[in-house]
Amino acid sequence: MQLSDIEAVLFDMDGTLVDSDAAVERAWWSWAVEYGVAPAAALAIAHGSPADRTVRRLLPGLDGTAVAAASARQLALQYDDLSDVTATPGAHELLLTLARLGLPWAVVTSADARLAEVRLRAAGIDPPVLVTVEDVSAGKPDPQGYLRAAELLDVSAARCLVVEDAEVGLLAGRAAGAMTAALKGLDGDLRLDDLTHLADRLESAPASP
Repeated sequence: MQLSDIEAVLFDMDGTLVDSDAAVERAWWSWAVEYGVAPAAALAIAHGSPADRTVRRLLPGLDGTAVAAASARQLALQYDDLSDVTATPGAHELLLTLARLGLPWAVVTSADARLAEVRLRAAGIDPPVLVTVEDVSAGKPDPQGYLRAAELLDVSAARCLVVEDAEVGLLAGRAAGAMTAALKGLDGDLRLDDLTHLADRLESAPASP
């Protein structure tokens, strides 16, 4: 599939549309200290994954109730930590480009609704469609979130571009059958320096025959 064939764009939130990496890492560091986990081990696997998946990997001996409590604690550490949360470079430019091109878009995040809403608000971004971890039964790398977003936009997932900054998210996008665009040096169908790069690529993409 070519970029000119894309009918919708599906974005990850943290690290993709919203620069919240520092807040994410502060929360996981504090959580790890509380739960007796090596902070470096938590930071190595936390980006892009739902909190409960990361908790299970770090503390495999916890039962379901304890995992839920530990996951809730991790999210609670993030809700009010917004001092340096902002839009990523090129995010607003890219969203304006999508509007000019008439391409619908959505945000698909491993955050819960409360965290997603406060972070997007801090970044000045108001998505027309938001799919959070609470909207699916399995988070990334499962494709459910991206499939749900495509359904809500009334577009085939195979005609969507998934934009991600984490390998688990790229796995989810590929599993959904979408074209992928990767930030931070990761491998996608497209490799992006930043979101301005994607805006330029979309503007210059040849029209479909």
